[in-house]
Amino acid sequence: MSLQYHPDKNKDKGASEKFSEIARAYEVLSDEEKRSTYDRYGEDGLKQSEARGGGGGGGGGFGDIFEQFGFRGFGNQQQNQRERKTPNVEMPLRMALKQLYLGEVLEVDYVREVLCTNWRDCTKKSNDCQGPGVKIRTQQLAPGFVQQVQVRDDTCIARGEMWKSSCKACPNGKTEPEKTSLTVDVTKGMRNGEPINFEGVADEKVGHAAGDLIFIIQEAKHDVFNRDGDNLYATVEIPLVDALVGFTHTIKHLDGHDVEMKVDDVTECDMVRKVKGEGMPRRSGSGFGDLFVTFEVDFPEALTEEQKTAIDNILRIP
Repeated sequence: MSLQYHPDKNKDKGASEKFSEIARAYEVLSDEEKRSTYDRYGEDGLKQSEARGGGGGGGGGFGDIFEQFGFRGFGNQQQNQRERKTPNVEMPLRMALKQLYLGEVLEVDYVREVLCTNWRDCTKKSNDCQGPGVKIRTQQLAPGFVQQVQVRDDTCIARGEMWKSSCKACPNGKTEPEKTSLTVDVTKGMRNGEPINFEGVADEKVGHAAGDLIFIIQEAKHDVFNRDGDNLYATVEIPLVDALVGFTHTIKHLDGHDVEMKVDDVTECDMVRKVKGEGMPRRSGSGFGDLFVTFEVDFPEALTEEQKTAIDNILRIP
């Protein structure tokens, strides 16, 4: 009936509602505690029990229906929402500012754990297994009274499946190491802390989808430039005479081209000049940020009497 009324297969009016009813019925009937509550108190009693947090741990739902009957092509959306994954792995990727300015493609070898090739030969059916690492244990509290509790059991690899101990098909265990070659594309303008994600490349584990391998950009400190977003900042020290009469200064940029700044006016200490379009490449691909240069004036430590007199004659206002 689930196949007959599945919304992807049946476009008739009311099919979706019928499908939901079937899934709900399966959820109740496949859970002993919910079924017992329904048999004794009806649907209203079941709703009240669930509202109080009861209702057992049997699961159910669309994905379970199709899983039980072996139809892997249906109910995947609901099943994937509950699918367990192995932990994501984050790895720092140290990059020079020049590399982030130019962009770079890196070839990286990563060793992870993958499933034994013949792992399916090492599984068997187990009605007590409710999912990866989860087993239902029945405890007798008193004559005629039993209780079902969930316990941790790593031999359970999926709902209804468990791992055979000392299985010859996988003599080294459930997983084995494998070296994976990855191409890491560091695009121009990437920023410190930005992730580069490889889906499903973390360790594999029976009953789990592989998590993601995530490289995190770590920007190394540069001798000349500091970065803030798409803008670059630099500090240049100039002598007092340049600050007074003007100067021309050249900065070697990250890719080797020269940025020339010509100043004809008097330069105050800590004056900032903006050079448009000489910052970092924008991630959007639309041009560059700006370069901001701060000028620090290097005053002489001492002057001779002759120098003092000459400067006084020039600068002293009558």
